[in-house]
Amino acid sequence: MIEFLGLCTKNFIECIKYAFSGNVRWKTVLTQAGEISYDSLSISLIIAFISAAVIAIQVSKEFLMTGAEAYIGGTIAIVMIREIAPGFVALAIGARAGTAISAEIANMQVTSQVDAIKTLKINPVGYYFTPRIIAAALTVPMVVLIAEFIGILGGMFVSNLTIGLHPARYMSSAWAWMSTKDIYISLLKACIFGGLIALVCSTKGYETKGGAKEVGISTTQAAILSTIYMLVTDFLINLLFYIT
Repeated sequence: MIEFLGLCTKNFIECIKYAFSGNVRWKTVLTQAGEISYDSLSISLIIAFISAAVIAIQVSKEFLMTGAEAYIGGTIAIVMIREIAPGFVALAIGARAGTAISAEIANMQVTSQVDAIKTLKINPVGYYFTPRIIAAALTVPMVVLIAEFIGILGGMFVSNLTIGLHPARYMSSAWAWMSTKDIYISLLKACIFGGLIALVCSTKGYETKGGAKEVGISTTQAAILSTIYMLVTDFLINLLFYIT
């Protein structure tokens, strides 16, 4: 894993050089943005809504018993913004779009399409990786922002349904507990997670050798590695902004 992390770092540096060389095809970036984030929007919002609903079910009655039902909205808002929305959305996008990226590039590698690009004096790492990393880093935060909104609404709906909490009390608590710092950190997480998923999955696909069987293996490993690196990064971000 450490060796693979070094390989990802090397590829990321090449992508930065490629991006500043002015060779990025922005039409490709837009296409990748649609495939990575727009196509994953529905599943991301469903996950956000259900997650908030489950949290509301778990805490509503407990808060009601202690007379703290006014804090349900704030609790769900904080949990959604700080962790659930950026984390779960990134996992959903990694499972759907990340594996597709890995499989696509791995298939290009085993069918010698990458070698064909090299014969044209084009850097395949920059050509294939950069549009995907840019698209993911720019659009995953948008999906996360929408997921946070849907999740908070989901918590409000379930709280009203289970214990009859008035939406005004719920939203008053949510607004009081939310802060711009939490939203900014949430969007930063989403940006980093998106770029990391695209980088890791692209790198794993690019390193594929062999045939169709190896493509499947690389796709599975890409999903696992991107999840591990994302969780480690999440821990480090939380450590940086909420502990120090």
